[in-house]
Amino acid sequence: MIEVEIEDEAWTVALPAAAAVVERAAAAALGATEGDVVVLLTDDAAVHDLNVRFRDRDQPTNVLSFPAAESAAPHLGDLVLAFGVCAAEAAAQGKSLADHLTHLTIHGVLHLLGRDHIDEAEAEAMETEERTLLASLGVADPYRPA
Repeated sequence: MIEVEIEDEAWTVALPAAAAVVERAAAAALGATEGDVVVLLTDDAAVHDLNVRFRDRDQPTNVLSFPAAESAAPHLGDLVLAFGVCAAEAAAQGKSLADHLTHLTIHGVLHLLGRDHIDEAEAEAMETEERTLLASLGVADPYRPA
């Protein structure tokens, strides 16, 4: 099950289908994996606060992933996305908010599934998986040179 909570209405003002975009992207990333994911679409201030409290980084970011403890199964974890950061990145990168939200949702769900990009080999594997999933949804490669 994928639950989408919209805390900042800016998401639906800019992208009325935001919840459907998230659900489609999360389902693609989960594939056959059984489990629940909660996605919160919120504002920069909320993500900034979470980033300070849980990552000791004093700034907002686009997406945060919070994997659940194994004892919480079938809950896999939570994603939190900041509208302002995501919208600004999409505009700066010349892509639609829907495509950027799709990418960040897939990226976040892959983190919940244990993927990471700490070293170069992990980053390359994760980006390859993202590209494949995005292509299956008709979204262009976000890592291609501009």
